[in-house]
Amino acid sequence: MTLLVPFDDSALSEAALKRACEFGSYRNEDVVALTVIPDDRSFGVEREWIDANEAYRPDELCAQFQQRVTAIDDRASFRCERPDDSEELTATTTDDVTRTVRQVAAELDVTILFVGSENAGRVSSPMTSVGDPLSADARYDVHIVRHAD
Repeated sequence: MTLLVPFDDSALSEAALKRACEFGSYRNEDVVALTVIPDDRSFGVEREWIDANEAYRPDELCAQFQQRVTAIDDRASFRCERPDDSEELTATTTDDVTRTVRQVAAELDVTILFVGSENAGRVSSPMTSVGDPLSADARYDVHIVRHAD
């Protein structure tokens, strides 16, 4: 059994990772922190992964995220993915990230997805949130972390 945590180094994804590790320890389940890094420099700037004038180096970002996950809880495994090109002309970067999280969740046969999101599960949600579409997937339970403290 595996618990999956989409991790973008936000305070909410950090809280989700901590809670997943606590839960995984209690139930003797593996925890995988998943970072999805799209080929979209503006996505990295928007999420404050890089400064506006900084070069976008996805491989370096993966290494940084791995170090961060290990520092939070070394019981968690880390996985970094780059989304495949979408065949849908209207797909956004957020759609690509969501699709990648779902693919990894299916591959790992995830039992619970721990999502750090202020917006997941609300009636109206912003276009930039991956939490809402992930929380709608019935293949796994979803634990939504809305508060970092």
